[in-house]
Amino acid sequence: MANQALMANAIRALAMDAVQQANSGHPGAPMGMADMAVALWGEHLRYNPANPHWFDRDRFVLSNGHASMLLYAVLHLTGYDLPIGELKNFRQLHSKTAGHPEVDVTPGVETTTGPLGQGITNAVGFALAEKLLAAEFNRKNHDIVDHHTYAFLGDGCMMEGISHEACALAGAWHLNKLIALYDDNGISIDGQVKPWFIDNTEERFKAYGWNVIGPIDGNDAKDVSKAIAKAKKEDSKPTLIICKTQIGKGSPNRANTAKAHGEPLGADEITLTRAALNWPYPAFEVPQEAYADWDHKAEGAKAEAAWNDKFAAYTQAYPGLAAEFTRRMKGELPKNFHQVAFDTVVAAHTKGETVASRKASQLALEAFTAALPEMLGGSADLTGSNLTNTKSTAALRFDAKTGAVVMGQPQQPAQGAEDEPKPDSTADKAEPPHGLIGRHINYGVREFGMAAIMNGVALHGGFIPYGGTFLTFSDYSRNAIRMAALMKRRVVHVFTHDSIGLGEDGPTHQSIEHAASLRLIPNLDVWRPGDTAETAVAWAVALQNQSRPTALLLSRQNIAYAPKGDLGDISRGAYVLSEPEAVGLKSKKTAAVIIATGSEVQLALAAQKLLAEKKIAVRVVSMPSTTTFDRQDVAYKKSVLPKKLPRIAVEMGCTGGWWKYGCAAVVGIDSYGESAPAPALFKHFGFTAENVAATVEAALRD
Repeated sequence: MANQALMANAIRALAMDAVQQANSGHPGAPMGMADMAVALWGEHLRYNPANPHWFDRDRFVLSNGHASMLLYAVLHLTGYDLPIGELKNFRQLHSKTAGHPEVDVTPGVETTTGPLGQGITNAVGFALAEKLLAAEFNRKNHDIVDHHTYAFLGDGCMMEGISHEACALAGAWHLNKLIALYDDNGISIDGQVKPWFIDNTEERFKAYGWNVIGPIDGNDAKDVSKAIAKAKKEDSKPTLIICKTQIGKGSPNRANTAKAHGEPLGADEITLTRAALNWPYPAFEVPQEAYADWDHKAEGAKAEAAWNDKFAAYTQAYPGLAAEFTRRMKGELPKNFHQVAFDTVVAAHTKGETVASRKASQLALEAFTAALPEMLGGSADLTGSNLTNTKSTAALRFDAKTGAVVMGQPQQPAQGAEDEPKPDSTADKAEPPHGLIGRHINYGVREFGMAAIMNGVALHGGFIPYGGTFLTFSDYSRNAIRMAALMKRRVVHVFTHDSIGLGEDGPTHQSIEHAASLRLIPNLDVWRPGDTAETAVAWAVALQNQSRPTALLLSRQNIAYAPKGDLGDISRGAYVLSEPEAVGLKSKKTAAVIIATGSEVQLALAAQKLLAEKKIAVRVVSMPSTTTFDRQDVAYKKSVLPKKLPRIAVEMGCTGGWWKYGCAAVVGIDSYGESAPAPALFKHFGFTAENVAATVEAALRD
């Protein structure tokens, strides 16, 4: 039998030693949750330290990411590729043990956590992805998708509003394989939480539709293990296990105090703690018997091998489904994707429709969602405005009694699936067409929760998540957008109503600073397309961006199609849309360049014509994605924006970001909008062809 006290004390010792050596960190939570980790990782979690990415492993999320030394200690002890030297380098430059866990940096870390509340929300995304993949791919006697998602979270996660958004959805979705363990230690940085945190957590989660166990003694590994075993039997609800713990457990003078939360214990207190824990070993030394009790390499290899055998049998029975499952879990697009993208862009160009870019987005989505069964859409209660639903993406629903995913065919057969085997209703081994599950999620008015859940879905694998809201509400979801960019995950945000062009709803809904603000987020692609072809290209690029999220900024108002001779350069973020000869100035030397995005491209083209009447030759550059254009080579940038020509930018947003292109002038808006019909607002704020032309003339005079 494993010595659970020894196992827990190994975590405590490593946590306090690493924080002390770094002179920075949070020892209290790892010391308090050590027994919880022993119960979960020692007796229930299914994982293989030798292969952190095998598919049907259980997922673990440390939502209270400041307790990172708990996770690093466990990963080291169980046999992951995280040697003791990395623990000694805790919080140091280029180590694998950053201050907060980071995915793709430390083997075994499933998501980057630290901003409180987002970890548990990512866990909801993990559990949702697991449930949907199981519904789509599992067959009788072939449950290839069958794993749990576990999360540790603390008071801070509970207090963050996003936890309300995500946990309510988890209940509505009946995510019974989501098990959250709440470290209820009653302490935060400011001290005892009683004066400011009076929630009845048990009743709160029951109201969400969760199964609640406890409070239990979170410092008793056996009690925690029994609670987890009970939670795993729940067949229709997520489970919250309330674990009463002592922060800094084992420390004679710091336990149950805020002092244990966010600073080293100090050399003297560590000496006292070692004595109290009966831990006679020097810093960073763990006895072999503790390593032996923690070692999970053999058991992990056995678990993965069993699943590999199961998947081999599945592959033999359902070769088509197995191949599709493998493709999707690798994040690869279908072989015909480039043809689908090409056809979609060419069709948009050929039709040349005058529609709002939000509608252009839906037109592109019709093609892409039909061809890509992994696309999982949604909207934060604005489906009819964001237009994120398509004929191939029926609404996702769950049976109120059983919690099972409601299965049903999409409204129309998915395009590109004509060559797939047709289902035989009499054959047990029949492979049904894609689209059996609903693929459009009604997130409700939960922008932040939606964004962080999408991050979890993307991290899990098997789906490409996208979700919509108004651009001005990107502020609500901004930190989750930032986390997607930091984690380099393919998530697509559909932001409609992108400017004062939305009209009468007024300044509360009219985006001014949002485009520029989003463009400041490293590794986030931001597209503001100006017609149907540019929108289709933006979607195609977003779907191919395996290591970066994308924000699509789309108009409410209609935009005329901009005729163009070549579609190839749109994907480079900016391209020459119209030269002076297009408006009758063949021999006139180009005097200036107008750069425009989105709906303002039409203003630039109209201004080009007005200037041509005065024999002023102007090039119009459409720049749907500054972030993409900025990554192009110098030669291409110079070909689009010649150095010696004055540049005038036009965008219905704040002007600050445009000066980096050496603009002589910017037609923008650096104040909030007004409530009025869009045409009146355009005139009031100077978004007219006449004003753009006058601005160009003024720049040329200067």
